[in-house]
Amino acid sequence: MESDVDVILSKAARGVVGRAAELADQLAQHLSVKVPELTEYEDIVRLGGVSIADNIAVWGDALENGLDLTRVEAPVSFVEYARRFARAGGRISSLLRTYRYGQAGLLRAMLAEMNRLTKDPVLINAATVKLSGMILEFIDRTSEQAVAAYQEERDRWVQRRLSLVNEANVRVGTTLDIAGTADELAAVGTDYFADLVAVDLLDSVLLERDAEPVPGPLTLHRVAQRSVWEGCPDAVVKTGQSYVCPEGSEPARVLATGQPWRCRIDASALPVWLTQSPAHRAVIAEYGIHSVLVLPLQARGKTLGLAQFFRHRTAASFSDDDLLLAQEITKRTAVYIDNARRYTHERSTALTLQRSLLQRRPPQQSAVEVASRYQPAGSHAGVGGDWYDVIPLSGARVALVVGDVIGHGIHASATMGRLRMAVRTLADVDLPPGELLTHLDDVVVRLQQEESPTEDEISATCLYAVYDPVARVCALASAGHVPPRVVLPATAPAGAATPDLPIGPPLGLGGLPFETLELELPEGSLLALYTDGLTESRSRTTGDELDVLNHALTQPAASLERVCDTVLGALLPDLPQDDVALLLARTRGLDTGQVAAWDIPSDPAAVAGARRDASEQLAAWGLDDSAFVTELIVSELVTNAIRYGRPPVRLRLIHDRSLVCEVSDASSTAPLLRRARLFDEGGRGLMLVAQLAQRWGTRHTREGKIIWTEQDLPAR
Repeated sequence: MESDVDVILSKAARGVVGRAAELADQLAQHLSVKVPELTEYEDIVRLGGVSIADNIAVWGDALENGLDLTRVEAPVSFVEYARRFARAGGRISSLLRTYRYGQAGLLRAMLAEMNRLTKDPVLINAATVKLSGMILEFIDRTSEQAVAAYQEERDRWVQRRLSLVNEANVRVGTTLDIAGTADELAAVGTDYFADLVAVDLLDSVLLERDAEPVPGPLTLHRVAQRSVWEGCPDAVVKTGQSYVCPEGSEPARVLATGQPWRCRIDASALPVWLTQSPAHRAVIAEYGIHSVLVLPLQARGKTLGLAQFFRHRTAASFSDDDLLLAQEITKRTAVYIDNARRYTHERSTALTLQRSLLQRRPPQQSAVEVASRYQPAGSHAGVGGDWYDVIPLSGARVALVVGDVIGHGIHASATMGRLRMAVRTLADVDLPPGELLTHLDDVVVRLQQEESPTEDEISATCLYAVYDPVARVCALASAGHVPPRVVLPATAPAGAATPDLPIGPPLGLGGLPFETLELELPEGSLLALYTDGLTESRSRTTGDELDVLNHALTQPAASLERVCDTVLGALLPDLPQDDVALLLARTRGLDTGQVAAWDIPSDPAAVAGARRDASEQLAAWGLDDSAFVTELIVSELVTNAIRYGRPPVRLRLIHDRSLVCEVSDASSTAPLLRRARLFDEGGRGLMLVAQLAQRWGTRHTREGKIIWTEQDLPAR
């Protein structure tokens, strides 16, 4: 009986092997019905057919030759099938179901073949019992091999996914640039699991409005895309272009719901949004795009846009594991993009505020020729509080200011604006540089007291210089600021020099003095005032930076604007790590023919002579039309100096862009402008001066004070 069973099994196996191709097709169709999720993976279905055929061959060879089926090894294709199933993200339960259904199909084929060979029920029953026992042991043993191969591949995939996530953490978010961060996401996607990646952001995000989608068609802007083909020929929308997301489409639903969407594209039923134009249909047909992942970019409760992943060169469709990996990467990228968006918005706001608070154009004055530059920081620190200023003063003088508020961002820019206005107010009082910085230090101390404990402490540096084109003297004082560079006309070929300027403490410490240094500067001298960001380099020492600065300042140039460009090009080849403010001033001198001065005796009778001298000088300058008003001003100011001041009294006229009249005396008491009452005998003189002159004021000197007026020159 035993030999009969072996014979019937051998003959049945030979018959099954002869119909191997037919049986493999039947079993493959049966599996597609019983395990429909297999249809998502074409490559697995193809390998499944090979595995079934190999199983038939193994069975047939073992049974035909009388071998013990329980000791036969599973075919290599079966183990590879398990690995491929794991790589595709299939469930292990589905794998075991396919195996059981496949082996059951082979068993049915063997029973049908045995029923065809013999009608002896006893023999068929005995053969069925023996075959079933061998099959159960074969299934148990080979299932263990399949599960082990599946788990090994899954563990390898988990490790790979973790490494990809770590790789993405390193490669994505390296800059605070929106487009750069999006491009890093696209690069990671195409390097590891996609053939084409496109990153689209809502226009509202780029326009710095609320990032929530609004009702109606949404406009998306493509900020980055990468492809396995150079130039992204498989992308219809080009980088930088905008397009409308169709209402009701899958991407629109992803934006609205925040849920990802995965689809395998069937050539017979393409998604509407992918076929909205002939160009889309042509690209899909040409490159064979067959699988799509669309994921939302969300951060901090805001929807920023979409990340789209496509496959065409890779045969496998996107699996659940691919979706999980893409979600992990895009979630982190969305946070980085939102950080970049917030940084860009804050930087743009701070930069706009900064530039609006800086001097738009230099004022008209004759003391110096000026050129300036402001370069915001290119680092993640953001815009700082550097500033420069050119302030015309009385007596044809000019104040040059450069300052640096410690810190970055909007707070630093706003503080810069407050300090700049404070400097301008103090400069209008005509204080000496050291005294002005003392008052400015008090302003910073008061601002610190007004700030809340949670806000950053206010601190700043400032360099204040006053140049007098008549005396050709520059007075400077520094509050913790780097000293200027000075290039004298006679020494320009030899290089620039740094004056021995006493550096006071930064603003905000309070109670410490600031010393003033006076320099005699020949006409044509070059003053370079700058903030420390200009000479702070990671690749060079401070000494080397100063050498480069000296060389740039002494290079022949057609204008100061060219000198500015040369300096910035030499010291800042890339974006600076800190803000940079640069102010260049080439000194001028007023010709002796533009200034006239007289010593006035301390005698009221000398007033008439002062009027006469002024009138004659105006006639020599061709300003006869201004003689009458000037005589009235001279008469009033000289009379007040003789009556209320102390000798020596001095009258000076300066013919510049305006007509300046100055009367000095040794008294420090300043006159007060007041409105005289009806029966008052005095008090109307200064009111008359204020009405006749465009500007007037008082400035104190070491020897006393100067009362000055300015009149516009008559039109020629």
